[in-house]
Amino acid sequence: MSAPVLKRQPMSHGRTDLRRKPPRFLAVVNETCTGCAGSPVCIDCCPVEACIYWVPDVDSSPFGRVAIDLTTCIGCAKCASKGPHGILLDGCPWRAIDMLEAAALTA
Repeated sequence: MSAPVLKRQPMSHGRTDLRRKPPRFLAVVNETCTGCAGSPVCIDCCPVEACIYWVPDVDSSPFGRVAIDLTTCIGCAKCASKGPHGILLDGCPWRAIDMLEAAALTA
């Protein structure tokens, strides 16, 4: 069994109730995440308490990245949303969050 994850600030704030149904898609951070120098935009977009949180980069301190708790993600895609032709509306400006089929991640 793995050790519990230490969720660090900054982290998302919002609803704390459990998901009503399993989401079809889940947000997953890819390797292009830069952590936005400690002020990630995606964190403020997330409506779920402690779903997106800061993870320090032990190899490149003080830098880090964000992580997403797949057990609390509701699949809303607010952290990854883009406008037409890639214009930023909300979410990650670096396309570092992908929306993937939940069934493939939980299988």
